[in-house]
Amino acid sequence: MAGETIITVVGNLTSDPELRYTQSGLAVANFTIASTPRNFDRQSNEWKDGEGLFLRASVWREFAEHVAGSLHKGSRVIATGRLKQRSYEDKDGAKRTAIELEVDEIGPSLRYATAQVSRVPAGQGGAAARSAADEPWASASPSFNGQPQDGSYLPGDDGQPF
Repeated sequence: MAGETIITVVGNLTSDPELRYTQSGLAVANFTIASTPRNFDRQSNEWKDGEGLFLRASVWREFAEHVAGSLHKGSRVIATGRLKQRSYEDKDGAKRTAIELEVDEIGPSLRYATAQVSRVPAGQGGAAARSAADEPWASASPSFNGQPQDGSYLPGDDGQPF
């Protein structure tokens, strides 16, 4: 959407994602990403931590279930999404503003770790219930050397997903 502020944050989860469900059964996972800059101080010849950023984040629907099942406290993540500003009154009646990240994509950082990625099998509910044909990279027929085996051919289509 035009005019939204899109950011990417690299940091660590401060706790396990908290998975909840709305009254209508919609899944939402909330968590906090902590990002602390580090700079080398040449005078003291050591690394110094800057002021940390603690950013509340949320994901919805099947995405929330995937995040809650995959990421845990301390996980280093790369998250991109839209900043949202929310105004509210606290218990004392003071007006407050919160800045939160509505996550569009999130994954583990592989800088200091490895990860095993697995697709959710079709037929196990939620987003997984979509057929392979719903995926833009899926092919209705297997291919060999970039060409479908059913004899169909699209000019300029080498059968590769990217």
